[in-house]
Amino acid sequence: MDSANIQAVEKLLSVPQKIVIIPHKNPDGDAIGSTLALWHYLKNRGQNATIVSPNDYPKFLKWMPGNERILNFEAKNTQALSAIKEATLIFTLDFNHFGRTGQLEPILEAAKAQYIMIDHHQAPSDYAVVTYSDVLMSSTCEMVYNFIEYLGDTDTITSEMANCIYTGIMTDTGSFKFQSTTSRTHQVIADLIDKGAKNTEIHNRIYDTNSPSRLHLLGCALKNMVILDTYQTAYITLSQEELDAYNYKKGDTEGFVNYGLTLEGIRFAVIFIENKEEGIIKISFRSEGDFSVNQFARKHFNGGGHDNASGGRSDVSLEETATYFVSLLENYKDKLNA
Repeated sequence: MDSANIQAVEKLLSVPQKIVIIPHKNPDGDAIGSTLALWHYLKNRGQNATIVSPNDYPKFLKWMPGNERILNFEAKNTQALSAIKEATLIFTLDFNHFGRTGQLEPILEAAKAQYIMIDHHQAPSDYAVVTYSDVLMSSTCEMVYNFIEYLGDTDTITSEMANCIYTGIMTDTGSFKFQSTTSRTHQVIADLIDKGAKNTEIHNRIYDTNSPSRLHLLGCALKNMVILDTYQTAYITLSQEELDAYNYKKGDTEGFVNYGLTLEGIRFAVIFIENKEEGIIKISFRSEGDFSVNQFARKHFNGGGHDNASGGRSDVSLEETATYFVSLLENYKDKLNA
C-alpha cells in the first residue's frame, strides 16, 4: 500500500463505521482466515464489524476463533442483507470482482458503502476507494498482516488473529512450498508463531483430520486419474454420482488436484467436479514452472486466479468438458514440454 492509501484507511477508521467484511463464494482457508483476522483487528479498534460469507465453507475451517460470528448469506439471509444495507464501509477480501461472490454480486453493486479491497489475484476491478492489490503476495492473509503493519498495529495482533493469519498463509502456499512463498512470508510466519499461532495444531486440523468417506472419495479420484504423458498433464474427473456415493461434504475434494503434480514429469494437473445443483462443472488447475494456468483458465473456462493455481467452470457435461480440455492441449504442447 502506498502512503496515500494508508492515509485514506487511517482516516476512514478514525471514526466509527458500520463495517462488513466479505470473502468470495466457497471460501477457502485464506478467505476465512483473512476475514476473521481482520474482524478481530477491527473489533479490537472499537469498530462495529460483521463478516458475511456468500455461502457455507468446509468443516475443517470452522475451528478458527470467531467462526461462530460469521453470517452465512444462504442460511441467515435477512441478517446478512441488513448488515450490508446498513454498512458504511465494506472490506472485500481474497477476490477482486463482485462476480466471485455469487448471489451477493447485485447486492454489493447496489450497496451505498465505500469499499476497501485486499486481494492478491490478477486483474482487479475498479470499485474500491482503497485498493490493496499485489499478485506477488503469497496470500490475502499475508496482506492482512501487512495491512495491520502499515497502520502501525502489529503489536496488537492477538493469538486468535495469529492463528487465523497463519492458517490462510499455510493453505494458500501449499504448506509453504509454492513459488509465492518468500523470505518475507517466513518472517511473517515466525512473528505469528511468536504471537501465539499454534502451527502444529493448525496443520493437523487442516490436513490430518479425515473421514473414511473422504479417503474413499480420494481413492475414487485417483482411480479416475488420466495421465497424458505427451502433454505432461494429468486430470481427474468426479461425477455427481461418485460424490454422492461417498457422502461428499463441502471441502472433501480440497487438495485432490495436487496429486497429479506429484507424478514425475507432470507439470499440469486438473480436476473436473460435477455439481448438478449449480448445473456446472467446477474446475481447479495447478501447474509447475512458467505455464500459466491463470491465462489458460481465463481463455477457455471462464476462470482465473494465479499463474500456478486457478479455477474455472464449464456449462456442458463432465464428459464434454474433459474432451474439450484434452482437445486444447495440442495448442499448448510446446509450452508444456518446454
